[in-house]
Amino acid sequence: MKENMLAMNKKNFLGTVCVAVALAAVVSACGDGTTRSTGLEFSRNMYDPIAFNPDQPNKNFKNNQTAQLPPAGTNPIGFDKFEYTSTVEDYQRAGAEVKNPLLVNEANLVEGQQLFITYCAVCHGKEGAGDGAITKERQVTDSRGTRSLEQFPAPPSFHGSAGTPSSRGGLMSELTDGKIFHTITYGWNAMGSHASQLTPEERWKVVMFVHELQKK
Repeated sequence: MKENMLAMNKKNFLGTVCVAVALAAVVSACGDGTTRSTGLEFSRNMYDPIAFNPDQPNKNFKNNQTAQLPPAGTNPIGFDKFEYTSTVEDYQRAGAEVKNPLLVNEANLVEGQQLFITYCAVCHGKEGAGDGAITKERQVTDSRGTRSLEQFPAPPSFHGSAGTPSSRGGLMSELTDGKIFHTITYGWNAMGSHASQLTPEERWKVVMFVHELQKK
């Protein structure tokens, strides 16, 4: 009986201590409405950054800026520089000089098809025939009623059987690795650049799949 009493008293004592500590923490963290002090803080070094923020002044550099321009001639990690500009002349030069560095295999073709469907089919169509969804008449009905959506011009077909000419010369079915990659990178006419959506490797996989479409 005496042992049970001691155990109960010990438990009550520990409970009282825990409540007191919690109450003290709450009270110490509360302000009085007249000061900006946050009171006592636990492990402040856990959330105060040691490093400078990019927009903070920094005396470690001569210009007192934290964010510095990268050294000339360097590239960001994971960035592959494309040594051709967006000009028509460099489009032609890339078409003659640049080759797909990836191995043509089933895995790359499957991923290239998936990427094409995700990023290209909305205009070019799933089979590359130039019949994507946004090239057709479409309507939407909502609280404002029924209205027509903007219809975009159909891009030329990649199919060899269509014999469609490219706006920069030659047939769409004869576009080379470099020309397709250049166009995906910089865009052309109504097509915008996809360099921000597709990595260089992904672009090469799309190029690989486009060549399959050219065989139709």
